[in-house]
Amino acid sequence: MISRHVHTNGIRLHYLEAGTSGPTLVLMPGLTANAHSFDGLVAAGLADHVRVLALDLRGRGETDQPDTYTLADHAADVLGLLDALGLERIVLGGHSFGGLLTYHLAATYPERVSRCVVIDAPALIPPAILDQIKPSLDRLDLTMPSWEHYLGFVKRMPYFNEWWDPAIEGYFRADIRENPDGTVRARSRAEHIRAVIDGFKDLNWLDVVRRIAQPVLFLRAPGAYGPPGSPPIVSAEQARVTIDHLQNGRLVDIPGNHMTMLFGAGAPIAAAAIALFALGQGRRRRGRQDDDQRSLPEDARPS
Repeated sequence: MISRHVHTNGIRLHYLEAGTSGPTLVLMPGLTANAHSFDGLVAAGLADHVRVLALDLRGRGETDQPDTYTLADHAADVLGLLDALGLERIVLGGHSFGGLLTYHLAATYPERVSRCVVIDAPALIPPAILDQIKPSLDRLDLTMPSWEHYLGFVKRMPYFNEWWDPAIEGYFRADIRENPDGTVRARSRAEHIRAVIDGFKDLNWLDVVRRIAQPVLFLRAPGAYGPPGSPPIVSAEQARVTIDHLQNGRLVDIPGNHMTMLFGAGAPIAAAAIALFALGQGRRRRGRQDDDQRSLPEDARPS
């Protein structure tokens, strides 16, 4: 993937680009995540079918860290990127918080978004989700003796539960900054992430998704997010409610949990589903399946 920067909405925004043909797919990462969240999808062949632009949102990765973090700020950053690159209308997608931002942009600026790919981001958000993601937030306040210590720390996160794919190490390496004394800490600042949460946690997301007329592909990870027996980030009921409130939504379950679904065994299935959807192939309406779906792996076919 090629690393690039663009000036937009008063900040210098970093993004990764892969692929040169097909529709442009802009992908936005999760709450504390960075553009390398989507490395596994690109490695699984997504960029063979679409042009992928994976973003570092404001305050994350190599993008500037301004003072404000509202949904309007994030949206203006993305729209400014599209304008700077001469992109009138794109396929827009995101993981977790990036999925919520996808809902917001699609509902508010429908003329800029042709299709939506939402990865594990329900429109019905129970307060317990904030408890589930607490380990990810806690790491932002930690200073580790070295990269090796940091990597060992994240490998012990409860949502990995002895799972590991070396491909995910690029994501975590992009997550940290090395200090002059050799210690490392996360690039993102905890106060910025808490400001992001304050900006979206009390919104009625069901009202937002009702306004989305574009086709939406919803990818859900059914795996436990934590020790065995933990619930997934998105329950089957949350997914059903989200799909029911969309005018044109389809659901695909991807092996793994909220983190691991983008790497390892889940990546090829997710990449195939996204590519087929972005190209406008497959089922046009809920409850109907076209012959094009036969080209998609069985596990990636919409339910």
